Amino acid sequence: MFSNFKRVVTLTLLASAASHVFAAPAPVSDLNSTTTSSTASATTRASGSETDVERLERLLQNRNRVQLQMQQQIDEMSLEISELRGLLEKNSFDMEQMLQRQRELFIELDKLRSAPPVAAVSPSEVVEEPQGTFSSDIDEQTAYQNAVDLILDKRDYSGAIVALQQFQKDYPDSAFAPNAHYWLGQLHFAKKQDKEAVKSFAAVITYENSNKRADALVKLGDLAARNNNAEAAKKYYQQVIDEHPTSASAKLAESRMN
Repeated sequence: MFSNFKRVVTLTLLASAASHVFAAPAPVSDLNSTTTSSTASATTRASGSETDVERLERLLQNRNRVQLQMQQQIDEMSLEISELRGLLEKNSFDMEQMLQRQRELFIELDKLRSAPPVAAVSPSEVVEEPQGTFSSDIDEQTAYQNAVDLILDKRDYSGAIVALQQFQKDYPDSAFAPNAHYWLGQLHFAKKQDKEAVKSFAAVITYENSNKRADALVKLGDLAARNNNAEAAKKYYQQVIDEHPTSASAKLAESRMN
């Protein structure tokens, strides 16, 4: 009987322990806490990763912009260097041309020192070789030669008149003065501006040592004849024959008188 009572007590204690075990709550809160912590950590890492990418992109963009600006500056400098090189080559060419023209003028001067006066051109012509007058002033020499080039090379007679008149203002005592007056006379003669032509040729004959004096006298005779003043024309032609009897201008004057 005692044995049966012990068995009943033992079963009762086991049942009571089992009920306490099954009644204990499951550790749900710990699982939820672990999951939330892991998610927050992953979100933080993702946010940090996106910031680094954006920063890298910004640095790349800045570098590309700086490289583009540098390339533009290099291109502009290259263009400026090319332009400067072109100007240098042009200046060198112009200088060589000027020196070559100067050498030609010296040669022409040597030839004209021993040559007789040239024949006058016909009334419709204004082209003839420039005379061998020389000036030590390079600006004066260049200004005169540029004016003559307008006649001989470019056939710009109106432009040549302006250039020669400006030359006379800038260099009133120039060694080229008689030639400048003569060229103006020729240009006005060709344009049938007779009053201006008379003034220019009359200025030439005031230079007694000018090799253009005889030709200017012939032109004054031609102008008088063109304006129906035969007596004045004959006077000028005869003056050429008397003062320059062996010159080509004298022969031309004789032909005009016949």
